[in-house]
Amino acid sequence: MIVIQHQDQLVEFAVLGEFTLADFKEFEELVLYKIKFSGPVNLFVDLREMLGLTIDVALEEMRFSRAHANDFARIAVLTGSQWASWSVWLSQLFVNAEVRVFAEEDAARTWLAETGVK
Repeated sequence: MIVIQHQDQLVEFAVLGEFTLADFKEFEELVLYKIKFSGPVNLFVDLREMLGLTIDVALEEMRFSRAHANDFARIAVLTGSQWASWSVWLSQLFVNAEVRVFAEEDAARTWLAETGVK
């Protein structure tokens, strides 16, 4: 399950439990809408409560990232998981955004606020 919030050029989502393809499709739909009308967006991704993800989510995420490599300004990922950090590092290969992993929410939000994209 995911929880999504958005304002201006910032999309926030938190994964609670298992991250499924239906969840990712919901995220995709909102992000594509925001990009269409606002241009590049920042992402705040909270993975602290994620228990796992399905393989189809991983494949879709790679496809989506490659197709929208220039549609993100900054991506802040909040997690305490070492494998999630590694996964984020791998995802950086497919996007032209600045991507950083954070253990503290305040630091992630501060970093996102430093850009002109809000």
